[in-house]
Amino acid sequence: MKTAITELFEIEHPVIQGGMHYVGFAEMAAAVSNAGGLGIITALTQKSPEDLAKEIGRCREMTDKPIGVNLTFLPGFATPDYPGYIKAIIDGGVKIVETAGRSPEAYLPPMKEAGIKIIHKCTSVRHSLKAERIGCDAVSVDGFECGGHPGEDDIPNMILLPRAAEELKIPFVASGGIGNAQQLVAALALGAEGINMGTRFIATKEAPVHQNVKDALVAASELDTRLIMRSLRNTERVLTNPAVEKMIEVEKEKGDATTIEDVMEFVGGVYPKIMQEGTMEAGAWSCGMVVGLIHDIPSCEDLVGGMVRDAEAIIKGRLQKFVA
Repeated sequence: MKTAITELFEIEHPVIQGGMHYVGFAEMAAAVSNAGGLGIITALTQKSPEDLAKEIGRCREMTDKPIGVNLTFLPGFATPDYPGYIKAIIDGGVKIVETAGRSPEAYLPPMKEAGIKIIHKCTSVRHSLKAERIGCDAVSVDGFECGGHPGEDDIPNMILLPRAAEELKIPFVASGGIGNAQQLVAALALGAEGINMGTRFIATKEAPVHQNVKDALVAASELDTRLIMRSLRNTERVLTNPAVEKMIEVEKEKGDATTIEDVMEFVGGVYPKIMQEGTMEAGAWSCGMVVGLIHDIPSCEDLVGGMVRDAEAIIKGRLQKFVA
């Protein structure tokens, strides 16, 4: 399947594995890239630029296919060594970077000079247009269904994607709530040039997370995600658990007076406990509504290859008969 995204990133299939905290390790990225998609290492999961350089090196030992690195610009809670991470990316020969969070504009020049292609994650058309203006090569348009941070506009992909198609000149991929072949076809029909999946890739054999996490995704339904930190205007979609429900009660009680300190016990430092130790009630962790469509734990090769084959069959079969 050839699209503007497969040509831009020189990959076989228009399927990207987005950055995920304590999931986007070398094993995850290599498995997706070897399956013909674009695997992405999450930079800020690595404690230092030196650690990121080592992780890129490990990934290079597992695949000779294109890989990317996610670099998230945090909204002021921390100040990572961004120039150091960028140097590690450049020195590691990585040619694709997925940026997210705040605008990457201030950090683009060294990456562009190194010939790196930038795809920026956006939750609105206006942010997508800003990414286009500052020189990003593509955008990942994140609908309200997504795990992690969906923004504050609450626009689902059935509206957001065709709006992006109306406005953008650069290619974009659909992100948020994507997990099967039907959705890949729908994304292409709505104007996207591919898809970005996060939650779906956690439930794969190669995902370097505890089995409890994968089992929780298979067991959950589309009704089992919650929105937290709305009161802080830093909304995050997570899989529900007792800690999440307690956090929501704290936010309800405090309302607009909620501070990050009020909820820090539910979100601070919980990812290693959940993803690596399998302590599922340690706190809140990102999960998309697509969890309702996750029924198995395939290999990345079976997931990506099967999605593309089934998508092609839908296009040539089911859709074709409507115009025959």
